[in-house]
Amino acid sequence: MNQTAIPDVALVDNTEQRTPLVLVLDCSGSMTGAPMDQLNEGLKLLEEELKSDVIAAKRVRVLVVRYGGFDQAELAGDWCDAMDFTAPVLEAAGTTPTGRAIDLALGEVENEKQRFKAAGVAYTRPWLFLMSDGAPTDAWEAAAQRARDAETANKVAIFPIAVGQGDERIMSQFSSKGPGGVKRLQGLQFRELFLWLSASMQVVSQSRPGGAAQLPSTDTWSSVPT
Repeated sequence: MNQTAIPDVALVDNTEQRTPLVLVLDCSGSMTGAPMDQLNEGLKLLEEELKSDVIAAKRVRVLVVRYGGFDQAELAGDWCDAMDFTAPVLEAAGTTPTGRAIDLALGEVENEKQRFKAAGVAYTRPWLFLMSDGAPTDAWEAAAQRARDAETANKVAIFPIAVGQGDERIMSQFSSKGPGGVKRLQGLQFRELFLWLSASMQVVSQSRPGGAAQLPSTDTWSSVPT
């Protein structure tokens, strides 16, 4: 079935411009314990912060892609407006199929754009937020090239975040910005990271499509200078 042909009631009822945000989250076994607990707390915080902002609640569209298990990448729910977003409770297990997760996320972004166009809804450049604490366990190079090409073509803005022992060199391959585009999470400051993300979404959701937005500093959570 062609997903782009399925009408989205939210796009009919709410014709505000949208800012798509897809969270591509590493749920491999190495995230077990405190990292996964704090990631889940961060997601809940993101939900609360976006819902508390009147504009972002109507304009930000959220999708979560989780990857782990036996080289599995899957959606944790469907695209939805922030006002309808319920943070999933993620569990850690298995491998790190980053390439498969990125392919899934990029495909979902393009499908969502087609739904916007069909509904006559304007949108700002989608954000793809990639978080991982390890090296990919699948064939990821082609997906990384696809991600770089999409970002170069302004189809998506990609934000790679290295957690713990996450490999910055490999993470940088998923963004056209190269090594300078990767941020490393200080310790387990997921709370600060998701506060920054929600604040950024609030800013971007108020910008014009194609316009520039001044994002908040990442100093509160990143060990890499901005």
